[in-house]
Amino acid sequence: MSDGLTDIAILKEMIEETAIVSLQDDGYGKNKVILREPPPANYNVTIYGMPDDDEVIIINADKFKSPDTVFKGNRGECKRADFVIVADTGKKKVILCIEMKAKASTSTEWEIIQQLKGAQCFIAYCEKIGKEFWGQKNFLDTYVYRFVTIRNINIHKKPTREKITDDHDSPERMLKISSPHYLQFNRLIGGKK
Repeated sequence: MSDGLTDIAILKEMIEETAIVSLQDDGYGKNKVILREPPPANYNVTIYGMPDDDEVIIINADKFKSPDTVFKGNRGECKRADFVIVADTGKKKVILCIEMKAKASTSTEWEIIQQLKGAQCFIAYCEKIGKEFWGQKNFLDTYVYRFVTIRNINIHKKPTREKITDDHDSPERMLKISSPHYLQFNRLIGGKK
């Protein structure tokens, strides 16, 4: 490791503080994070049961400027998901890409897949920077990806229950959550491992 730093610590050195979402205490001695979409969207989602601060970084991927000054964007390569959570809990190393939509009809599934792929490319860029500039040759190599879309955020309907699986490991097989209520981190990453 570079100077004995963990992958999470390296990411916290690498990423600007303005792009990092802070953990909060949930009032019961556990951690939560509130993912906010600013106006005009103006909604938020809370994820409970988050790992400790030294085990996780929550990145607002929207802060990463669109690469449309270089890429044409014809295939969606300039898009990215709203948030990326990178966690090493000691039991599981996971990169969770999250796209949030106020309504189910806001975007097509193809557009959401492109956004999730864009977040994966953003992390691949961070991975290369960690390897080249921090000299960490195995930086983020052992992490697994999970992809989630959260829809109907402000619609108070009975939440759609998704069974806990580990198969949302590609943008095309994203875990789809509608009308979220009390989201648990372990559920989003696929189980309690």
